[in-house]
Amino acid sequence: MALRLQRICLALAGYPVEAIADIAFSHPRTVQRWLTRSDAEGLPGLPDRPRSGRPRFGAPRLGLRVAACLAQPKAWTVPRLRRRPCPTLSLSMVRRRIREVARWRRTRLIAQGDPEAPQRWAPVRRALTQLPATAVILAEEECHLDLLAWLRSTWSVRGQRQRVWTPGQNQRRTLFGALDVRTGAWWEQVTRKANSQEFIAFLEQLLAGHRRAPVIVLVLDNVIIHSSQAVEAWLAEHPRILLLYGARYSPHANPVERVWGVLKRDLANTAPLTMPGSLQQEVRFFGRLTAADLLRIAVPAPAPWIPRTLRQDLRRAA
Repeated sequence: MALRLQRICLALAGYPVEAIADIAFSHPRTVQRWLTRSDAEGLPGLPDRPRSGRPRFGAPRLGLRVAACLAQPKAWTVPRLRRRPCPTLSLSMVRRRIREVARWRRTRLIAQGDPEAPQRWAPVRRALTQLPATAVILAEEECHLDLLAWLRSTWSVRGQRQRVWTPGQNQRRTLFGALDVRTGAWWEQVTRKANSQEFIAFLEQLLAGHRRAPVIVLVLDNVIIHSSQAVEAWLAEHPRILLLYGARYSPHANPVERVWGVLKRDLANTAPLTMPGSLQQEVRFFGRLTAADLLRIAVPAPAPWIPRTLRQDLRRAA
């Protein structure tokens, strides 16, 4: 009654319905309904009218208390939630109220992040701003292509379930990928293993493809194959290649990670019988994409290591 009287007083004071709804934390149609009933019946029309059915169990804010509990990482179950905000209700009633604000699903793991990320990205941005205009800037990352299919949730006919072939013995190939953040050019190499020798072979491919570039910069992570003694010795003999290492635990900062994510979604729930067939799927995937498509996928927002002078070029290219 007090809330309904409050809405009526605000309306008499000249407040519009939308403003009253914001103040009273209610829907505008609810405010309009009580204003209409007050105009038609006066104060006697404000109490609840007789209605069938018993009152709902649990306080009106039970859903908020359940959501507050679920915000804390823990293996929450119905009995455990029942002991916290609603110990007097039955398990079936608690289960129904929980389903109103939550659903049963698997917990998602996320990278912990580098606490020193701003300090690690600052020298990368500084080095990129000092490069000549004709320098090539690439983002590099690896991906593993397995013969065992990537599985994703999908719609299925009722009573049926999709079946994906499982190989007797899994096979794996490593994909080295690099994206030119200015033009959207894509460079790739398929190898059997991810080691320093294969990474050096990929760097040699990039050198051969950019013969006129004064310097080729690769922004990549701190995995061991990128900074081994063999790689450092090779870099000493090829000064045109410059490796810039970013922050740890920051896959979201690498545009190539988004390209690999779209590739995995495209090939999910498909299982060729042989590894060459899986590689043909990967070739057809990149054959359908243009440079503009790759930039749109890889750079929906500027990465933290891209300086402002390059961000305008990125938006124009995308």
